[in-house]
Amino acid sequence: MPNDTTLLLDLDGVSVVRVELLADGGRRVHLVTADEAARACPACGVFATRVKGSATTRPRDLPYGENGLEFRWHKRRWFCREPTCPRRSFTEQVPQIPARARITTRLRTWAGRRVRDAGSTVIQAARDLRLSWPTVMDAFHAQAREVAEAPLPKVRVLGTDETRRGQPRWEQDPTTGKWHLVRDRWHTGFVDALGTGGLLGQIEGRTVADVLTWLATTPLTWRKSIKYVAIDMSTTYRAAVRIALPQATVVVDHSHAVQLANKMLSMVRRRTTTEIRDRRGRATDPEWRARRRLLRNREDLTDEQSTTMWNTLLGEGKIGQQLLPAWIAKENLRNLLALARTGADRHQVGHVRWKFLTWCADSDIPEVRQLAITVDRWWPEIEAFIDTGYSNAKSEGINRVIKLVARNAFGFRNADSQRLRTRCVTTRQARGHLRTAQL
Repeated sequence: MPNDTTLLLDLDGVSVVRVELLADGGRRVHLVTADEAARACPACGVFATRVKGSATTRPRDLPYGENGLEFRWHKRRWFCREPTCPRRSFTEQVPQIPARARITTRLRTWAGRRVRDAGSTVIQAARDLRLSWPTVMDAFHAQAREVAEAPLPKVRVLGTDETRRGQPRWEQDPTTGKWHLVRDRWHTGFVDALGTGGLLGQIEGRTVADVLTWLATTPLTWRKSIKYVAIDMSTTYRAAVRIALPQATVVVDHSHAVQLANKMLSMVRRRTTTEIRDRRGRATDPEWRARRRLLRNREDLTDEQSTTMWNTLLGEGKIGQQLLPAWIAKENLRNLLALARTGADRHQVGHVRWKFLTWCADSDIPEVRQLAITVDRWWPEIEAFIDTGYSNAKSEGINRVIKLVARNAFGFRNADSQRLRTRCVTTRQARGHLRTAQL
């Protein structure tokens, strides 16, 4: 029975002498030392021969069943026979249960991996394993060191995007009554946009200097392997890439351009409502009721829906007359991007692009003109996406995971802990592929 139970426990260095059934249905397992190396002095390594006394400890282990197991380790205290050794006596210890340890090594390891690999919060892991919050946090940091110190995988397409940390903080000026922004914290993340590397790193801030600071910590050979950088329409990130990665091509996918056009259309709707009605939009306003339908693709609307919407809006006078050119500009941009994605002739794409820019330039709506200026300035990056198909979709997906981790933890006070937690959670797939390759 001791041998079978020892195999069940899987605790090397100890053996079971007896098992008691407790009143609550649990089991108390009595252990003795089975490893001769436990007699070696931890200071000098000399094997002891004279027993000083005995000691009983109660190390905690992984939960087993509904009621669990309660350990009693009966071990001996030895005299060190080396005269020059600073340790006069010592108690037995094994790798799974070090000296003065109140929990086993595998319980500590499992607690850290629950947070690192399973995405569990620290407090939830502590409750499930019946440990304290500091114990689980220390175990997580020990396990996360493997992720933090691992070399960066080779990356061909780098994704860069920002995510807000916490909520912005506003304060009201007591004299003027105006509200001003006091704190707005952001994180910039660097992602393997093509492979399975996940989140490669994070840094607090989203300025050019912040991006350059993180890139400067990476090896030069790693930076030279990057051929493309996928970003959103951020001039800050584009400037940082041109400085730190001059050999890389900046890529902006067409979804950001469409998103910009939709934002332009919403801005025109709000501005015209404010100018004409001298107030914000209400549910009774036709343009407010059509706000979502205006952002839908034309091909997703039936002829009856489109006709009803525009007859109602144009019946409002200037509001509809402002919205119609902006909506046409949005649809022209979508048609341009769709045509370019089909692999059409460049002369044909250039002609459609000229029609889009001309329509926007002839418009007297400032938001429409600004859209044309922005698209024209970012067209080389958009064209690079059309040619390669690389996007920062993985950056957006990892940002969602980052927000989910922060929400499950009810926020983070320590920015370093937040970055470490999110990196561990978003690199599980990469570590899984690495373990599979090693096997």
